[in-house]
Amino acid sequence: MTVFTCPLCGSSLTREERRYFCPKGHSFDVAREGYVNLLPVNRRHSKDPGDDKQMVAARTAFLDGGWYEPLRAKLCTLVRGAGIPAPVLLDAGCGEGYYTAALSDTVGALGGRLAGIDLSKAAVKRASRRCGGAEIAVASVYHLPLADQSVDLVVDCFSPLADAEFRRVLRPGGRFFYVVPGARHLWELKEILYDAPYENEEKIEEYPGFSLTDTAVVETSFTLREPSDILALFHMTPYAWKTPRDGAERLAALRELTVTAQFRIFTFSRS
Repeated sequence: MTVFTCPLCGSSLTREERRYFCPKGHSFDVAREGYVNLLPVNRRHSKDPGDDKQMVAARTAFLDGGWYEPLRAKLCTLVRGAGIPAPVLLDAGCGEGYYTAALSDTVGALGGRLAGIDLSKAAVKRASRRCGGAEIAVASVYHLPLADQSVDLVVDCFSPLADAEFRRVLRPGGRFFYVVPGARHLWELKEILYDAPYENEEKIEEYPGFSLTDTAVVETSFTLREPSDILALFHMTPYAWKTPRDGAERLAALRELTVTAQFRIFTFSRS
């Protein structure tokens, strides 16, 4: 049984040990790591779209340190609290699988199952190794390879927002958990990188077909005492692409950094 559909014709997919295939003859090989690539060639904007190997490696190194565990724990609590028996959960933009693995265990304990998708093949490879009980695919959140109203829960953690697609695949009454940074998320890091750091804009958007039912606040502070951890945090963020050289040099000279992480989790209900 698979929750994925054929990205070429939309038909249901059947999974065998080494491939997925549809009734119209389209076939997709299962990679050695266990994932499947469901991103059609005509939807790839580059040879390797999504986060590159360096960013994926940095995110893996940082998250495996447990610094964002409060966020992961809260997401699992919200999934359990949704009160949906045997839920099917989509992790949209699953990355390297840090949150995905815990969410998979959570829905598995409820008798449900999880599917994760990400645009980055480098990330999906790591997620597939980490999440043995989940189905993982290379795919775009803007063209989800899932049938209409086929999932109960969607988690989007710092990933591109595709509300129209989320609305399409969610069943009525399903939940969408959307994680965004708080106003002063990683503020101490930004103070090192920029001469005039600015707060993230905080606003609540309305999305057609969804109603906001809850907002959870998760905040945690921690001290990074290894330069490698500081640089891993830096390289997993967009700041690595747009930081002036002098800011990057100031960061590289640090031997310790205390930083605050602020997260907001918006819960939307599908009407």
